[in-house]
Amino acid sequence: MRTLYYSHPDFLLHNTGAGHPECTDRLRAITSALDQPAFAKLLRKVPPMGSNQQIQLIHPLTYIQRLQSTLPVQGLHYLDPDTVLSSGSITAAFRAVGAVCDAVDQLMTDQADNAFCAVRPPGHHAEPTQAMGFCLFNNVAIAAEYARLHYHLKRIAIVDFDVHHGNGTQTAFYQQPQVLYASSHEMPNYPGTGYPTETGAGNIINVPLVAGDTGVTFRKKYAEIILPALYAFKPDLLLISAGFDAHRDDPLAAIKLVADDFRWVTEALMDVAEEACAGRIISVLEGGYNLKALAANVAVHVKTLLGD
Repeated sequence: MRTLYYSHPDFLLHNTGAGHPECTDRLRAITSALDQPAFAKLLRKVPPMGSNQQIQLIHPLTYIQRLQSTLPVQGLHYLDPDTVLSSGSITAAFRAVGAVCDAVDQLMTDQADNAFCAVRPPGHHAEPTQAMGFCLFNNVAIAAEYARLHYHLKRIAIVDFDVHHGNGTQTAFYQQPQVLYASSHEMPNYPGTGYPTETGAGNIINVPLVAGDTGVTFRKKYAEIILPALYAFKPDLLLISAGFDAHRDDPLAAIKLVADDFRWVTEALMDVAEEACAGRIISVLEGGYNLKALAANVAVHVKTLLGD
């Protein structure tokens, strides 16, 4: 497989302060793992800066301007107890949007088969007009809408295996049947959304897990609920909100996945993409807060995307 890998030093400019789980060391751990010889085949691409026009596909200009106006010159500004701005946060967030939109361009013009975007800040909790849950701009939602409008795609699927429900992504597409959003997540847990009864226009699939669930339950629910829905939907492009905080060692949740479960779900999603959309997958980093586990799980995920 021709797998693109997006990362950039700008993602380290988003400083969340001492002790914050969504820290710069997350990206350093991933970079170290993917700089190993086993990943020599990765197509490493410098992401461009995103634009206001791209971000406005999901977030109104007034929201972007509000974030920019509250950016601190020094120190930190807390949007809420979890979500922090530093002087470099908007630069990082714009660069993240540029990465995911460029990945869409590359895949839709057959320059690559799939992509992994190691970006921060993450995005799936960001509502159209509200930053929350460590997230400023909803990277995956922007990529989906960018692909839909610029390449006239009829069906885009987003699969979110982060342990926390992607409330922002669900909100963005709740009444948009051209976008299928499927999420597995621990409940009860932050942000308190993601009940199976939340179905939108029939395009929202929420599959809750409970504390202590292992890969056995995770795989069973994907095999019985999410994967059949994806095959039936036949997406023209598959996006992944790739959170690795459902791992058994993660400090922010209590699901007990292991690295092989992330390999399994990646392979399963690749099989869907191979049948439906010529293998086109864009995977975008979300959570994962145990540094050792995060690096190992990302390595497994990317190695699988490479076809190794």
